[in-house]
Amino acid sequence: MMNTARMTYSYLLESVWHPPLAFAEVAEKSLPSELELQALWFSGAFGREFRSSDGRAVRIVQFGEWNRSAGPDFSQAVVEIEGIATKGDLELDPHASDWETHGHSENPNFNQVVLHVVFHGEAVARFTRTAEHREVPMVVIPSARLEDALARPAREVAIARPGRCLAPLKSLPEAAVASLLDEAARHRAGLKATRFLRLIDAQGRDQALFQAVAETLGYRGNSLPMKVLSQRVMLRDLKPDPSLAEPLLFGTAGFLSPKLHEVAPPETKDYLQNLWETWWKQRAGFEVPSRSPILWKTHGQRPANHPHRRIGTLAVLTKEWSHFRKLALARPFNISQVLDFLGNLEHPFWSHHHTLGSSAAAGKIALFGKSQGLELLANHLIPLAMHEDGLAYSDYHKIRAATPNEKVKRCALRLFGSIEAAKPWLKRVCHHQGLMQIYQDFCLEDASDCAKCPFPEQLTQWK
Repeated sequence: MMNTARMTYSYLLESVWHPPLAFAEVAEKSLPSELELQALWFSGAFGREFRSSDGRAVRIVQFGEWNRSAGPDFSQAVVEIEGIATKGDLELDPHASDWETHGHSENPNFNQVVLHVVFHGEAVARFTRTAEHREVPMVVIPSARLEDALARPAREVAIARPGRCLAPLKSLPEAAVASLLDEAARHRAGLKATRFLRLIDAQGRDQALFQAVAETLGYRGNSLPMKVLSQRVMLRDLKPDPSLAEPLLFGTAGFLSPKLHEVAPPETKDYLQNLWETWWKQRAGFEVPSRSPILWKTHGQRPANHPHRRIGTLAVLTKEWSHFRKLALARPFNISQVLDFLGNLEHPFWSHHHTLGSSAAAGKIALFGKSQGLELLANHLIPLAMHEDGLAYSDYHKIRAATPNEKVKRCALRLFGSIEAAKPWLKRVCHHQGLMQIYQDFCLEDASDCAKCPFPEQLTQWK
């Protein structure tokens, strides 16, 4: 009776404070952040099997690579629709209409999307189409699955799933794992050297090196825009008068305007005005048409990684090009000399500012940080030096790595199950490269979510 009384009383309270409505009002439940939705999706919290908005059976074979930069949320995914598997990108949005609202339908970066996942259905039918006018299948997450996923205890979601190679790698002796990573690193260096040599053949050694530096400075999020910038303003354009480097690079990048110096902090007005006045005289030969601007990522970046700073650093290096080129292409190649040179670069403005419009920082800021220096070495300079017999692998092996980036962490989690288990293999730059090569050759080539990958079986024969 007591339970009945309580239930009755609750009902009475409901009837007093919330009288029945003539027309039901269904409030849309608030969703967590898109980042949390992505994390839940990647962890499999919503399941693998769905129905598309047009009734077709959809199965997620593998959830893909979590993209933390611009573009679709997940790449390298495999989606099976009515039994036909397709590899491509996935995009997650709170609402079906977000595809149009966010401009994905006009953005060619979304042309490879094979599934659009949304979390709120809409009364009006929506169609997801790419810039090539291809219709993309859409899945609306059922409300019951959404509620179940959101009710789970909050936990950290890994950026990769451990693979079947976990057990055979764990059983290998340490020397065998080291040998495996060394071989993978050598192979990767050979591939990178080949790509660099092709660029040298097309553009010459100086321009190839200039482009390699620009791409490296663009990490993370702006490697492609920096590469495009180095192609639109080439080194040969700057060599006759290196003082033009800053105005030409910033102007071509689209970061200069006639009003910029007027709203800037007092201590930067003269610098910005000089940039604009020089750019104004030179812009005819470099200005990018409005229909094809360089698309920069400025949000979600650490201040030290802002594209303004990276372009400023490239301009500074251009003024020191003769010295830098001599060190970068020296044979034999001296790793420490290159790192010391890059670490000692200075500029009266960029050693103290994060962006063109920011106030001066409290302390001095390194222009070319050690992590960027190691990236330049591992991806470009060392592979070329090893190919030209200017560096032995044993010298490469000695270089200590900086904190592993997200790509390396993803590889470590996939192969070893945890960062802790992978620690012995995260200490050297060459082993970082080896991990990424194994991941590229096997994990990214596999479309079976590890089930049919040959790598675990091959490991049993590795000595």
